[in-house]
Amino acid sequence: MANFTVQVESGRRGKDGNPSVGPVYRSILAKDGFPPLDPDLNTSWDVFRIAAEKFPSNRMLGWREMKNGKVGPYLWKTYKEVYQEVLRVGSALSHLGVKHSSKIGIYSVNCPNWIVAMEACNGYRYVCVPLYDTLGEGAVGYIVEHAEIVVVFVQETKINRILSSNCTSTMHLKVIVSLGSTTVEQNAAAANTGMKLYSWDEILEMGKENTSDPLPPKPLDICTIMYTSGTRGDPKGVVLTHECIATYVTGTDLFMNQFEDKMTTDDVYLSFLPLAHILDRTIEEYFFHHGASVGYYQGDIHALRDDLMELKPTLFAGVPRVFEKVYEGVLKALSELLPHRRMIFNALYRYKLHWMRLGYSHKTASPLADFLAFRKVKDRLGGRVRLIISGGAPLSPEVEEFLRVTSCAYLIQGYGLTETCGVSTVGFPDDMSLVGTVGVTSAYVEVRLEEVPELEYDPLATPSRGEVCLRGKTIFTEYYKNPELTKEVMIDGWFHTGDIGEMRPDGVLKIIDRKKNIFKLSQGEYVAVEYLENTYKVSPIVEDIWVYGDSFKSVLVAVTTPHEDSTQRWAQANGHQGSFYDLCKLEDLKKYILQELKKVAETNKLRGFEHIKGIVVDPLPFDVERDLVTPTMKKKRAQMLKFYQSDIGKVYQNISAERKR
Repeated sequence: MANFTVQVESGRRGKDGNPSVGPVYRSILAKDGFPPLDPDLNTSWDVFRIAAEKFPSNRMLGWREMKNGKVGPYLWKTYKEVYQEVLRVGSALSHLGVKHSSKIGIYSVNCPNWIVAMEACNGYRYVCVPLYDTLGEGAVGYIVEHAEIVVVFVQETKINRILSSNCTSTMHLKVIVSLGSTTVEQNAAAANTGMKLYSWDEILEMGKENTSDPLPPKPLDICTIMYTSGTRGDPKGVVLTHECIATYVTGTDLFMNQFEDKMTTDDVYLSFLPLAHILDRTIEEYFFHHGASVGYYQGDIHALRDDLMELKPTLFAGVPRVFEKVYEGVLKALSELLPHRRMIFNALYRYKLHWMRLGYSHKTASPLADFLAFRKVKDRLGGRVRLIISGGAPLSPEVEEFLRVTSCAYLIQGYGLTETCGVSTVGFPDDMSLVGTVGVTSAYVEVRLEEVPELEYDPLATPSRGEVCLRGKTIFTEYYKNPELTKEVMIDGWFHTGDIGEMRPDGVLKIIDRKKNIFKLSQGEYVAVEYLENTYKVSPIVEDIWVYGDSFKSVLVAVTTPHEDSTQRWAQANGHQGSFYDLCKLEDLKKYILQELKKVAETNKLRGFEHIKGIVVDPLPFDVERDLVTPTMKKKRAQMLKFYQSDIGKVYQNISAERKR
C-alpha cells in the first residue's frame, strides 16, 4: 500500500496516573495541516443551494408510488423543483411565526419530503432534529421534549403516535405537518390538544401565498441535533454545526480526487439506511453536492431487492448484516450448482484474488472471470453498482474479501460515529492489504490510541492497541443539554470514542472491541465481550450471539440465534425433522452449537475463561420490536439481560449442577 498517512506526533508513556498515548496520525492530504476549506462552501445550505443553481434540470429525488396495490416505477423531482418546494416550506414556517434557531423535528421513513423539510431548516436557519423511524413513542416523546421541538414533520401513518399523550404533553410542540394528507379525526384530535395540524399540500400552498427569502445560516450555527439511539439510558443529542457538514463534503472531494474513477451527475444512490443516521445523511449530502440522484426505497426492507432491480443504483451503502445476507445468498446459490460448475467458480475466484493481491484493480484482475461468473453477483445489486460502502460495524474479512472479488465494484469500509459527522477513517478501493481494517484517517481528522490498562491494551506495545481518540474539524460540539457527558468524552480536544482499535505502523486502523462492553468474572478476569462475539460469529451455525458473564460467576454463557440453513443441514445429516422453531428446542442442537463454539475458541486461541460453557437458543433474531437492539442493530445489553434473565439463570443452574456430579 502507498503511504496514505503521516505521523505528526510521537507516542508517550503516561505519568502521574495519566494513560499512555500512541502516535498521532493524519492523512497525507493534511501533512502540513488541515487543507483550506472552500470559501464558497461553508454550510449545508451552501451544498444544496449551489447544486440547485448548477444542476437545475438534473434528477434529484426519486420515489415509487403505490397504485392498486402495486408499486410503480421511480418518479423524479429535479433540483429546481425541490428548491422551489424548499422555499415554500421555509416560507410557511416563517409565516407560522417559527423563530430562527427553533428545533424542527422530522419523524418519517426516508422519502423526498424528508429532504425538503431538512433543506427548509437549513435555508431558514432552523435546527433539524431527526427522529428514528423505529423509535417507540416513549423515545419520540422524550426527544420532542428534550430538544424543545416546536414543529414536527410526520409521515402520515405516524401522526397518531405524535398525537398520543407522550408528545402532546410537551410545552413546546405547537405544529404538526403531515408529509402526506390528514384526516378529519386527526385534525380534531390536534385541535383538542391546542396544536395545529397541516397537510403537506396546505403547507406548500401557505408558503406560496406568503413568500419570504431564505436566511442563510452561518458556519458555526447548529445544523442538526442527531439523537443516537443508545444501548442504555435516554438518547443523546449530538450537536453538529453547518461547518461540520461542509467540511465533510470538502474532505470527501479531496479523497475522491485521488482516484481515476470520478463521481458524475449520472450516479444514483439507493437510500434505505435511516436518514436519521449520519451515514445516509452524509452520503446524500455528497450526492447533492455533485448534482447526482437519490432514489428512496419503498419503505419495506423485504422489498429492497425489487427497488434495487428497478433503480439500478451505482452506489450501494449498508451495514455489515446487509452484505452478510448477500454473501449467504451467493453461497446458497453456489451450493445448488452442479459440482463441476461450483469448481469452476471457485477456481475463477482464486485466480482473480491472486491478481488482486498482486496489485491489479478489480477491473483488470480478470475480466474473463467477471464475465463468466461474477456478473451474476453484481446483478444481485441491480447490475450497475460501481462502489459499495460498509459502515456501522466491522465487516468480517471473509465477507469483505468475497465482495471485493465478486461484486465487480469497488468496496470500502469506513469508521465513524454521529459525533464525528460520519466517516473519520476510510479504506482505499482495490488495496487488498486493507481487508479487515477501516482504513486511514480522513482529510480533516487526526487519530491516536489511548491506553486501557484494565484490558491490557497498550498503544506503545506491539501490536499497538487502545481506545480510538479523534480530533479535527468534523467533530461534534457537545451533547445537547448534557455538559457532564460532553466533558467525559471530550478531553484536551480529543473525542474518546469508546471503541478499541489496533493501529498498524503505517497508520491503518482496525476496530477490535468496545471499551464499555467489558465486565469482570468472579476470578477477577476482564472479558472484552464484543471481541468475543465477533470471534464466535464466524461459526457457520451462528447467525448472531450475545455473550454474558455474571460477575459472581466464573464462566461465560451466551444466547445464540442459529443460522437457519445451517441448522436445517445439521438436522438432515443427523436424522432430525421439524420446523426451524422445533429444531431450536432440541438438546442435540444445543450440544452441537456448544461444540462448534469450542472449536472456534480453540482455533482462535481464546483463554479458558473466554470459552462459552452454556447457551440459550433463540430462533428469533435480536430485533428492535423486542427492544433488544437499537435501530442500527447495536445490542442493548441491559435490555437483553432483562429479557433473557430467566433462561440465563437456568443455564447457570445446569452448569453448577453438572460440576457437582
